[in-house]
Amino acid sequence: MVNAQTLERARKSFAERCWAEAYRLFEAAAREAPLEAEDLERLATAGYLLGRDDDSEAFWERAHHTFLERGDREGAARSACSLAIGLQLRGAMAPASGWFARARHILDEGQIECVVRGYLLIPSAIQRVVQGDPAAGHALFGEAAEIARRYADPDLACKAAQGCGRALIRLGRVREGVALLDEAMVAVIAGDVSPMLAGDAYCTVLEGCQEIFDLRRAYEWTARLARWCAAQPDLVRYRGECLLYRAEVLQLRGEWDAAARDAQNACELLLSRPAAGAALYRLGEIHRLRGEFDKAEAAFVRANERGRKPQPGLSLLRLAQDRVADAAASIRAVLLDTRAPAARARVLAAAVEILLAAGEIDQARAAAGELSEIARAIDAPLLSAASEQAAGAVLLSEGDVASAAGALRQAWETWRDLEMPYEEAHTRLLLAAVCARRGDEDGRRLEIDAARKLLKRLNARAPLARAAPPSAPGGPQPAAPLSERELQVLHLLASGRTNRAIAEALFISEKTVARHVSNIFDKLGVSSRSAATAWAYQRNLI
Repeated sequence: MVNAQTLERARKSFAERCWAEAYRLFEAAAREAPLEAEDLERLATAGYLLGRDDDSEAFWERAHHTFLERGDREGAARSACSLAIGLQLRGAMAPASGWFARARHILDEGQIECVVRGYLLIPSAIQRVVQGDPAAGHALFGEAAEIARRYADPDLACKAAQGCGRALIRLGRVREGVALLDEAMVAVIAGDVSPMLAGDAYCTVLEGCQEIFDLRRAYEWTARLARWCAAQPDLVRYRGECLLYRAEVLQLRGEWDAAARDAQNACELLLSRPAAGAALYRLGEIHRLRGEFDKAEAAFVRANERGRKPQPGLSLLRLAQDRVADAAASIRAVLLDTRAPAARARVLAAAVEILLAAGEIDQARAAAGELSEIARAIDAPLLSAASEQAAGAVLLSEGDVASAAGALRQAWETWRDLEMPYEEAHTRLLLAAVCARRGDEDGRRLEIDAARKLLKRLNARAPLARAAPPSAPGGPQPAAPLSERELQVLHLLASGRTNRAIAEALFISEKTVARHVSNIFDKLGVSSRSAATAWAYQRNLI
């Protein structure tokens, strides 16, 4: 009688998503008498959501054997599949593969057709998409969706729909893919999907948003995920992922203090999980933007140790540290190793900035062109703005001021609409250089003032120091740090000439020009040709 009452309370707590209470009561009941397989599954689920991975896996295994002992092969295959999914999400791929194989063998041996067959298609479908064959992955997800319809299984239907959506995005059918992701999430919001699959669904849709640079949708789903986690106070699983996704959104929106707190908390919650590297990288990015370079470097090193390559953040950190040659060398290497469009787009945007700072305009132009192609294919405002900014920076370095102004103005308007203040400030500094080239002193002052206000609000110390306040009108100001030859190079650089053109004009080698440009950057404390040009115009040297 005591055991029956305890079990009843445990099941009630489980249904109400009070995971800690359910776990405690199921364990208490198990000490009085062996649990049925279904209750062992509930106990395993509660343990998983509480972050008790080892205990959860042990309970799934016990459920599996209990099903086998009573001759329920479908139940045994289902628990084996659930155990495999948990192992897979932990990054334990070899044992996960073994349990998936066991589930398949049990069904094949008994010649059983059931909904578990659909779940067993999911790992192969994911593998196809990840390995670059989204069409094959889409077909397998479609088979899983058909099995879900046949057995009216909402969990499998949600999983299959999201998989189809992600595959369609990879196939370039972005709108169809996003519509499927949103449709799958309707079942999650309605509470039709089990807690394990619901948390995984939120993570999947947010990864999809990152892949297509859909900031607005990411913000909405991150808010939903936060509310879902808050409704389950003792939930441990997915809370770290929630904080990680929210940290990125907050960073992009300029709420750096809150983003740093979320990233730090995510690092602690995800310490023993594969996502720890991503959390450490996000923390490093926030430190880099704030000008906390030592902290950024430490976070990037730890991210690398956890399997997350710290790029393009590390290359941008080197640029901020005025180690331009190191930044250029590392970003070239990253470009060689990065193929996935979303990841490559992020690297290309950083590469344009770094290569321009290094005076490698031809390579920067090629990177901006490739970024433009990806932006057209994905058609996301954030990526379009990054592409316009990159194109404008290259055009400005080439001396095409009119075209640069148009591209940069378009980028600025989009950053403003997306409420991304750091990117808006960066673009306004480039627009200040455009005004300087045109001799528009009032326009230059307005752009620099606007950029400085944005950077002050963000407490972005390093870029704020580089965005020198507009100089007072008057005669030329002395440029003591620069030699006569460096002043000549600066004058030609500010006119938009490439290193090769400067070399021809001064009858020196292109290598010597590159050395002079590097020295100019070092002495002026700037990291780009446009910033050096702005410096010269501020002091009425040109």
